Amino acid sequence: MAGKPRATKKAAEEGFTEEERGAMKERAQEVRAKRSGAKTDGEGEVLAKIAELPEPDRALAERVHAIIKEHAPGLTPRLWYGMPAYAKEGKNGKVVCFLQPAVKFKTRYATLGFNEDAALDDGTMWPTAFAVTELTAEDEATIGALVARAVR
Repeated sequence: MAGKPRATKKAAEEGFTEEERGAMKERAQEVRAKRSGAKTDGEGEVLAKIAELPEPDRALAERVHAIIKEHAPGLTPRLWYGMPAYAKEGKNGKVVCFLQPAVKFKTRYATLGFNEDAALDDGTMWPTAFAVTELTAEDEATIGALVARAVR
């Protein structure tokens, strides 16, 4: 593995990275809270998680949150693997889209992702995730149109 960073080799040997294990632990906590019947404030939890993010992830997440609330008000904010996510309303509402901040897995860009329940089908192949480094007015319009379409 010449030229590969040592962390990559170690992660491959161990199976999951520290960040991946952390995300799985966060998801397990979310599931336990849901099973216990504890009433949660999804939007409050999402906003608190966003507030913990370092810049520029925080500003990007705040803007994406506002765009989703504006263009897809039927989606309910909640945490998903410790990330801001937006689900169809209802107790068993499935996550339609999520924002993976760059800091979450130490990547160079944030990812705006759409899950299977997003109505983005376009022929036989379409994108389900987008790398985001910053938001222009055009990007914001694109995200607004995507999330509105995703909940049709």
